[in-house]
Amino acid sequence: MKDVHAMAPAGVLQALGRVGISGVRKPVSIHRADGLHALAASFSIYVDLPATRKGSDLSRNAQVLAEIVDQTIVKPSASLEAVCVAIARELLRRHTYATEAQVSAEAEYFMPIGLTDEKTSFENFLLLAEVIATRSPGEVSVRKTVGAESVGMTACPCAMETCRTQLEGEYPLLKDPSMATMPIITHNQRNRTRLSFELSDDVDVEAESILEVISKAQSSQTYAILKRGDEGAVVLNAHRNPKFVEDVVRDALRFAAQNFRSLPDSTKVLVETESEESIHKYNVRASHRSTMGELRQAQQNNGLLPVNNSPSHSA
Repeated sequence: MKDVHAMAPAGVLQALGRVGISGVRKPVSIHRADGLHALAASFSIYVDLPATRKGSDLSRNAQVLAEIVDQTIVKPSASLEAVCVAIARELLRRHTYATEAQVSAEAEYFMPIGLTDEKTSFENFLLLAEVIATRSPGEVSVRKTVGAESVGMTACPCAMETCRTQLEGEYPLLKDPSMATMPIITHNQRNRTRLSFELSDDVDVEAESILEVISKAQSSQTYAILKRGDEGAVVLNAHRNPKFVEDVVRDALRFAAQNFRSLPDSTKVLVETESEESIHKYNVRASHRSTMGELRQAQQNNGLLPVNNSPSHSA
């Protein structure tokens, strides 16, 4: 049978950076310190293609994905990113013409949280993983990105102060200095924030630690189980902590520098946040890329982090 994929392409000989399959949903079993976690994950996997080949052997991608992911049901993996690393390495082994393999995955993750211990339930979050494996003479190097997404809420500080000024005319007591910190009505947004780290293959971070940083950066977490009094508490907490999307990004970066002190200075950090506006017909987004070294230096310059905080090594 003629191998059409291995034939030379018609026309211009052009190498392609990424060819593969996307949106493949699979169950993944992960073994963590607190037990087994069953994840519903969506994978996208690619390899590069040399100019001399007409097409990539896509069936190999599907086969590698099935073999490695299905095996986690029998032998659970240590993490979602570990699964991606195994897939990327095997892709390079089977696609002998490829020099780079890229694997990305998103998976629903459930973690028990609640406004109080009595009202804790399993809330859903999103785990993020991406791996790029590169072949060079004699070795394969791996870089991975590990992250998570959490949905919380923000309360607009601008509208809050505008409302405060307008209400002072109707309620003069609001002008009293003792009322300066009293939360005032404002509009709220459902906020979706992602935080991710680019790491070498031998460095790991815990998803729960990433989610903790995100929740602290938002005005408030949101919960599935809330009685009337609880709803009031969440609203008050958010209004006592009003934030723009810019504030969410800055605080996520600040908390990342404080909470992940063992990560090398060269670790790349990305924060992305979007607030779904309640009084506008558009959403508001903000993002920023940095390194742990840059974040630590900024924190030290502002007196928010000890000067000797930075690790002595780099990735």
